[in-house]
Amino acid sequence: MDSRRPSEPRSRLGLLGREPSFARLFLATIGSGAGTWLALVALEVDVYERTGSSAWIAALLIADLLPTFAIGLLVGPLVDRLSRRSLMINADLVRFGAFAVLPFTTNATQIVALAAVVGVATGFFRPAVYAGLPNLVEDRDLPAANSLLQGADNLTWALGSVAGGALAAGVGVHAAYWINSATFLLSAALLIGIPQSLLQAAAAASRGHWQDVKDGFALAVSSRPILTVLIAWNVAMFAIAAMNVAEPRLALRTFSAGRFGLGLMMGCAGLGLTVGALLASAWIARRGLPNVYGISLVLIALGIGGAAAAPNVWVASASVIVAGCGNGSAIVCNALLVQRGAPDALRGRAFAMLMSTNVAFVTTGMVVAGWLTDSIGARWILAAAGAFAGAAGVIGFGLARRVSASEPVREQEPLAVSGPV
Repeated sequence: MDSRRPSEPRSRLGLLGREPSFARLFLATIGSGAGTWLALVALEVDVYERTGSSAWIAALLIADLLPTFAIGLLVGPLVDRLSRRSLMINADLVRFGAFAVLPFTTNATQIVALAAVVGVATGFFRPAVYAGLPNLVEDRDLPAANSLLQGADNLTWALGSVAGGALAAGVGVHAAYWINSATFLLSAALLIGIPQSLLQAAAAASRGHWQDVKDGFALAVSSRPILTVLIAWNVAMFAIAAMNVAEPRLALRTFSAGRFGLGLMMGCAGLGLTVGALLASAWIARRGLPNVYGISLVLIALGIGGAAAAPNVWVASASVIVAGCGNGSAIVCNALLVQRGAPDALRGRAFAMLMSTNVAFVTTGMVVAGWLTDSIGARWILAAAGAFAGAAGVIGFGLARRVSASEPVREQEPLAVSGPV
């Protein structure tokens, strides 16, 4: 085993050279991700300065996420029945248009409405990416591919968030909007070069739309890996949502750290996410999925609790790195569990359905935190969020220890199609 460890980073990075289509997806993730996180800081600053309300921050975040809930609940099978590549490219073009319009908004309501448009596009984009990923690389490279892809996304969180805070403080929020719109055009151009056949074995046959939706939910109950993610990660998402709502008030009011302080905390979360994601595949190989998943969720709890007790923005930022590290590792575990727990014909709707339930818990957490943060303070909200994340760690370890992530899923026989073919 020891002789293989030193070569692992070289093999993981070598995946970019061996699989050019995966490399395109990787570069598209970096491009659009950097602009997205840069713009998120600008959006939060823009809305908060227009309204002075944490409830409006919650509304902004919910508007971005709520379409994902509706997509996963109602039309998730489209990710399997339609071209995944086309869905991803069109989603990038829609997001380009929305961010190009944002500099011309005049009130918070318009900003939230455009965030909802972006949310619709993202609701199709993300499940298409993760459903198609197992088709771009060999199964033995799948943990490394997830680790690299998530690590790239998280690195853009770290760099984009810090840059977004500095940019908003220096020249205003509109520059961030313009830059982000351009990154979506770059992403779409890169995705065009990926053959459709490498993202999807074949368009899934339909048994009727609502039966297709039902098949996705049935898979979640019958597949132990997917059930693990469904329960444990949703509990963790409630905690993470509360933290996201309370974080601007903690930085701007509790610590009086200003725009740069908020960007610093968000950037440190991205740094932790990057480290956790990049190391996750090696941790899983050495420690096993149950241990890594449980510990990752506990790290989220420890980091959130540390931020709640921090005396200043610097200590809070260090704590956020710990939480982000656990978050990044857990997300890689989630993706691997779902990818190996669902056949290609059902994988898109499985991701869409899970993301839908995630949004339900995120929305609940944001509503509760948005309602309570201004009245009881950011520290108490973060303390409660840490307790929920700790509970998720216990649940995640208990469920994941019954799952083997070392064997790929066996493809199911094609589902029968009702009516004439």
